[in-house]
Amino acid sequence: MTNARRIGVLGGTFDPIHHGHLDAAEAARTALQLDDIRLLPTHLPPHRSASPLASIFQRFALIALAIQDRPSYRVSEMEIARSGHSYTADSLRAMHAEGWTPLQIFFILGADAFAEIATWREFPTVLDGAHFVVIARPGTSLEESAARTPELVHRLHRLGDAMPQDGKTRIILVEARTRDISSTMIRARLNARQPIDDLVPDAVARHIVNHHLYGAVGDLHGNH
Repeated sequence: MTNARRIGVLGGTFDPIHHGHLDAAEAARTALQLDDIRLLPTHLPPHRSASPLASIFQRFALIALAIQDRPSYRVSEMEIARSGHSYTADSLRAMHAEGWTPLQIFFILGADAFAEIATWREFPTVLDGAHFVVIARPGTSLEESAARTPELVHRLHRLGDAMPQDGKTRIILVEARTRDISSTMIRARLNARQPIDDLVPDAVARHIVNHHLYGAVGDLHGNH
C-alpha cells in the first residue's frame, strides 16, 4: 500500500443494497478521485430498533452481486466476524490496523445520516479517524445537515476549495444527484408483490426473488 492511495468506505445495513447506495459511492469516487471503494455491511446496526431482515451473509452476497461489474469496488468481510453492534469508530480502528492512515480513508454517508452524527459512538473523536464525505440526499440538503452540528463548522470543506495541508481530517460536502430510494421502499414493494427492477441492479433483483428474500414470491415481472 502506498501513501498515495485513497479509499472510500460506505458502511450501512444494505438490507438490501440499492441504486441509491451505489450512486452515493460513485459520486464520492468521482469527486474525490478515490482509488477503491469498500462497501461495509454492518452486522448489527446500532441505530435501528429491529435487526436486519436478511442475514449478514445474505446481504454480503447481494452486495457482491451489485458490484460485480465495478472493478474498483469490493465488499468487506470485516463485520462478519465481529459480534455485537457495529460502530464506525471500531471499523476505522480496524482499518488503521491494516495500515491505512486517517487521511487516506474517506468515509461516505448521506446528508440524512450526517444530520445525526452527534449521536454516534465516540463523537466527535470518531471524526478524527477518517475524512467524512457527506453526499446530498433527496429531502435533506447539505446545509440542513451541517446546521444540526454547528460545532463542526470549522471542519467543513467544500469541493473546489484547496484542502488544508495541516494533517487534519475534514468533513467534505459533495453535491450530487442520487436516486431517491430506500431499502424500506424495496421491502414494501416486495411485500406487495411489485417489481423492484428500477431500484436495484438486475443481479440483485434476481437473487432476491430466486432465494425468496424479504418475502419475495414467484417471478415478479421482469425478475426472471
